[in-house]
Amino acid sequence: MKNMLAALISRVLRRVAQKSAHRVLVASRNSSNDATFEIEKCDLYLLEEGPPVTTVLTRAEGLKYYRMMLTVRRMELKADQLYKQKFIRGFCHLCDGQEACCVGLEAGINPSDHIITSYRAHGMCYTRGLSVRSILTELTGRRGGCAKGKGGSMHMYTKNFYGGNGIVGAQGPLAEAFNMAALWKLPCVFICENNLYAMGTFTERAAASTDYYKRGNFIPGLKVDGMDVLCVREATKFAANYCRSGKGPILMELQTYRYHGHSMSDPGVSYRTREEIQEVRSKRDPIMILQDRMVNSKLATVEELKEIGTEVKKEIDDAAQFATSDPEPCLEELGHHVYSSDSSFEVRGANPWIKFKSVS
Repeated sequence: MKNMLAALISRVLRRVAQKSAHRVLVASRNSSNDATFEIEKCDLYLLEEGPPVTTVLTRAEGLKYYRMMLTVRRMELKADQLYKQKFIRGFCHLCDGQEACCVGLEAGINPSDHIITSYRAHGMCYTRGLSVRSILTELTGRRGGCAKGKGGSMHMYTKNFYGGNGIVGAQGPLAEAFNMAALWKLPCVFICENNLYAMGTFTERAAASTDYYKRGNFIPGLKVDGMDVLCVREATKFAANYCRSGKGPILMELQTYRYHGHSMSDPGVSYRTREEIQEVRSKRDPIMILQDRMVNSKLATVEELKEIGTEVKKEIDDAAQFATSDPEPCLEELGHHVYSSDSSFEVRGANPWIKFKSVS
């Protein structure tokens, strides 16, 4: 049974790798500092047409996406290190390997759009505008964190961003349930980040149908290559435009992969092999896909990208230094920020005799 499962997983990964093999090839090179690339065609459900199969990437966009994905990757690796050093406690779900999802999604929407997400959301926090310092400092539970050190890994917020949510699936009803969204034709994009595993079970073993983009039933869907930032960007633009045109909600399944285990208590190699993870790293890594595209099309040089890597490393190291030295919030601040704007009021503590003041 174990050998059969390994063979099945290998076939799935090989099939995806074969489909993505052409994506680093340049379709054309223009003189205006941009290049046109082929991207994977999305599978469609209840749609007559989908996102384009080619897209233009400018040098500025490529450098921006590269820096953002590399920042998310190294921020998550630093969080892993801080957790093992016991600066971070409690739950912590890392998204390294899934960087193309958060960066591509942000590239396809407007800053004024609203996002609700679940856990494994550090990357989305960053792309929505939170600094690395505020994210890492929130993880260590210090005052300088984006939620004043009181939220932690699963409760980070910023303007137009309401996540992540620590209850599995709870963000769905918060963002309007499928039925209500379809009835009222709400402009809502539902997203499934399918990283192939639940807490420790391969999707093929857990679901009779793994076509999650069809799970909306009466809601149109897209299956998207979630390891390609350009594919995610174009699919997101398509989905957002679909909703803005008054057609109602749409569902996107982003096929991606997580390098770490489900959480910090999960080594991630009891239900999959190290060889499988390494195969994805070597053939489908989202940062490498973008890097190869940019270098092959002469949108950037290897030296330029190395310089970005050096700058990102310094930013992460500086943020980690702050996150481990910033003071923890005082006990008196436990009841602060219950509401975003309200007059001060008392909050009862663990017993009726302990009172805290809530300050917005």
